[in-house]
Amino acid sequence: MDYKNIKSLIQFISKSDIYEIMIKIGETKIHIKNKIFRKKKKNTLNPIFTKNHRKRSSHISDFYDKFSKLEEKNIQKDRYLTIKSPMIGTFYRRPHPDKDPFVNIGDKIKIGEKVCVIEAMKLFNDIESEVDGKIVKILVEDSSPVDYDQPLFILDPNY
Repeated sequence: MDYKNIKSLIQFISKSDIYEIMIKIGETKIHIKNKIFRKKKKNTLNPIFTKNHRKRSSHISDFYDKFSKLEEKNIQKDRYLTIKSPMIGTFYRRPHPDKDPFVNIGDKIKIGEKVCVIEAMKLFNDIESEVDGKIVKILVEDSSPVDYDQPLFILDPNY
């Protein structure tokens, strides 16, 4: 793919409703995120992350039931972000059964730091943080199946 093709692809995506696209042609990989699209859509973050004070929707109502238990401990839900599963698969906290977990409660993480692995169709997909913060709660047990958009971690970005 040459420069003109890449430029025209970027222009096309910036004018469309496409939020994100990843293309691989041979050894060349292109990953484009449409930030303009995000601003048009009420300034929301990636579907993996949402502010917990937003409206309750039916597909994440189970998460709010679990998260309400935190409220009993006088934790303010408004200040936390949620790391959600970007796919269906099996959640693993460790790179190998005899290794330490990627993150624990109380750990401070940086953008791009691996927080877990999700296995889907025998492929292990690294899940990385898109924000800096501190792990407040781990919502999924190791080696458990997870659904798309299922909350995995609660993160305090204001640590």
